[in-house]
Amino acid sequence: MPSKKPRHSSRRERSGTPVVLPHVVITAAETGVLDVTVDGTAFPPPAEGIEWTRRTFGALLDAITEDRRVAVRIEVHETDGSVFTDLIHARRPKPAEPEESKSETPSSRQAKSRRKKRAELVEVTGEGFVPGEDVAVAVVVSQTDATGIGHARALLDTTQLADLLRDGTGEAVLFGRVSGTTVRRRLS
Repeated sequence: MPSKKPRHSSRRERSGTPVVLPHVVITAAETGVLDVTVDGTAFPPPAEGIEWTRRTFGALLDAITEDRRVAVRIEVHETDGSVFTDLIHARRPKPAEPEESKSETPSSRQAKSRRKKRAELVEVTGEGFVPGEDVAVAVVVSQTDATGIGHARALLDTTQLADLLRDGTGEAVLFGRVSGTTVRRRLS
């Protein structure tokens, strides 16, 4: 009875060779010039008269990994005889843009990006603390220390406090853990 062939064959079965990551060997010279091979084959710089150097290492990795689309195993041989190895992983491909965002106008995309802007900070200050004491910050999101003259300062991320700020009812409290000093400040 003839044997059935599996429906899906592995890459190894199809090509007859095991699946392996490209092996990059980078050998540094005393001058800083890098000799580069990929799977035993020389990997020349992109233009004649240019050399791979420590300064161009990032560009070299981008060229070898095709801008991080290909994972590689890297071995770096230093002039002192030390060898460093690493795996450079491929980046995950970005998901395709949804159809509705493709039809967005440039102004609606700009409005969305403005909504995703960086966090705004609100400063809360107080006095009367013991120099160097721990000062608790409440709506307790962090802790800070008093300065050498008994002042304290905390920076709060407004994205965490958006509801309180929107209502205009938010307060922050600085509490000296040694002195017992309590300072309340309205966030509006």
